[in-house]
Amino acid sequence: MTPVRSVARALLGATFVSSGARALANPDALVPRAKRVTDRVTPMLERTDPRLPTDARTLVQLNAGAQLVGGLLLATGRLPRPAAGLLAGSLVPTTFASHAFWLEQDPGQRQVQRLHFLKNLGLLGGLLFAAADRQGRPSLGWRTRHAVRTARREARLARGAARFGRRLPG
Repeated sequence: MTPVRSVARALLGATFVSSGARALANPDALVPRAKRVTDRVTPMLERTDPRLPTDARTLVQLNAGAQLVGGLLLATGRLPRPAAGLLAGSLVPTTFASHAFWLEQDPGQRQVQRLHFLKNLGLLGGLLFAAADRQGRPSLGWRTRHAVRTARREARLARGAARFGRRLPG
């Protein structure tokens, strides 16, 4: 891993370690804002599996745990792509719950919340880059297509050589 990738992942991950730890330490402070999102998600969770937790406090704690674990994994370079995907998934409800600027009446608070909302969109963009980053290595799809093309070329050469009774080098 290049030094730039290491530093970028550590900085990005540290943001989520900090916010996840803070939310785990005091989830009750986040529950009132989180209810705006959890109340909408609860029916879907109940349809998916009735055993899933649906109360806002538990969902805040689960989201905080995902951010803490995902942030640690990303910052240390362990499973960085899945960690970035996990963090991206946890950032969406966090952003809508915590920074709903469209609900603010005070123009000053609306501007502050809009700024935080846009900051989180920037973090989401960085996480999507991290989730897609293969560190310069070709994707599995490219490697598969390349292997198929190579196998076809070698088979064509072998057929041609067999037709003329020659042996292939190697």
